[in-house]
Amino acid sequence: MRQEPDAPTQSLPPMKFLKRLMITTTLILLSLAILGYLFMQQAPFGSDPANNRLTRIRQSKNYRDGSFQNLSPTDVMAKGVPPTKMIRDYLNKSPENTPKTPLPSVKTDLISLPDQLPTLVWFGHSSYLIKTNGLTMLMDPVFSGYASPVSFFGKSFPGSDVYSVADMPTIDFLILSHDHNDHLDYKTITSLIPKVKKFYTALGVGAHLERWGVPADRIVEFDWWEGGQIAPGITLTATPARHFSGRSLARGKTLWASYVLNLPGYTLFLGGDSGYDTHFRAIGDKYGPFDLAILECGQYNTDWPLIHMFPEEVVTAAQDLRAKTLLPVHWGKFALAYHAWNEPIQRVTKRAAEVKLSVTTPKIGEPIMIGSAHYPQAVWWETGTEAHSSALLEKE
Repeated sequence: MRQEPDAPTQSLPPMKFLKRLMITTTLILLSLAILGYLFMQQAPFGSDPANNRLTRIRQSKNYRDGSFQNLSPTDVMAKGVPPTKMIRDYLNKSPENTPKTPLPSVKTDLISLPDQLPTLVWFGHSSYLIKTNGLTMLMDPVFSGYASPVSFFGKSFPGSDVYSVADMPTIDFLILSHDHNDHLDYKTITSLIPKVKKFYTALGVGAHLERWGVPADRIVEFDWWEGGQIAPGITLTATPARHFSGRSLARGKTLWASYVLNLPGYTLFLGGDSGYDTHFRAIGDKYGPFDLAILECGQYNTDWPLIHMFPEEVVTAAQDLRAKTLLPVHWGKFALAYHAWNEPIQRVTKRAAEVKLSVTTPKIGEPIMIGSAHYPQAVWWETGTEAHSSALLEKE
């Protein structure tokens, strides 16, 4: 029986196939770009400064070539770090990157918080409240449970979210260091607006606040070394930091800052995110000594060595500031780097002990009375998480 030959398979000529592939790829990339653009237009990403805010920014000596600049040349990422190393570092992050058990916390009644001495309550990471002479200040509040524009990334540690906007008293002054999501939280800010009388922040950040519903007349922006009296006997001055800004792909459209807070009889340093540099000594020489320096300590990595301090550098910065006592923050709530969650406090207390620098280490929610004879110094990050794995909430 004769077998008929198979019918020839039809195929596109090579040039037509490549053309179709290129068109399909272009359409996919274009669609992804449009979707990405639309996603970035959502309210949590804020707004770039415009009109009067942009005019003022362009007059700043810290603004050049379309973005704010650090005092020293500062790359966000270390030069020569290949993407493969960053991926490898992420895949090999510490097995203790997040705590194994919920963190111990103290639930303090913030409304009846005493203020005969200035009193501070830390909420984890870089959020804290200061009460003095009947006035309440709040710094970099993040109460949403995550440190990103989306709820599934940058989640807070179990046990670290015992405070919410509902626990906050009326806020006379809300102070913001810069516009990164772990310091400027959309959900928290929009919920706090009815409770806040005045917002103080760095140049340009007010554009985000206005988009989110904060009236322009309740926003005050500072350039570095600017400030003034915010209440009788209380002054706030913005000072330099070594960092960067941006809630979208663009960087440097808004300024980042630290602050000097002068209270009757006390001087505090409110340090925003910063790498180590000469500005700490300049601030110490001009405004020190400080009764308390609140410095960022955590989320560091050799891949970005200039924009965050390693714990040992935090101690040096406190010495440059001529601080009597150091309060390390920027740890204890989010894992935004690859080190063990408690490594920052282990390293900073070890180095501080070597140079005989006083360090206070409160639990989340535990009050600190500035100028008192005794500061919280329990080593709760070593023993507290195991000892309090079931009954975690202490009542003040």
